[in-house]
Formats: sequence, structure tokens, C-alpha cells
Amino acid sequence: MNMLAAEAGLSQSMISRLENHEGNPTLDSLIRITDVLEIDLGKLISEAVSVVGK
Repeated sequence: MNMLAAEAGLSQSMISRLENHEGNPTLDSLIRITDVLEIDLGKLISEAVSVVGK
């Protein structure tokens, strides 16, 4: 978590809140996190919509 926060330029507390489903990330935060994790943001959103739609 510390490395992700540092590489994404976000606070550790923000990453912790997101991991614990306590709050909503901004688009900028999502872009930063997915860039660091090398995840396609569009695919992540599509998968989230699929899960929520069930």
C-alpha cells in the first residue's frame, strides 16, 4: 500500500479508504492507480459495471 500510494502520488490514507470501500475515488485518482498497477481503466470500469449489474 505504501508503494502504491507513493508511486501514484496519493496519500496512504486515501488508498486505505479505497481498499475499505470508504469513499469514492476521483477520475484522476483512478487513472493514477491503474497506471501504477498497469491495469486498463476501461476494462476495470467494464468489469465493475458487470458486477454491479448482477
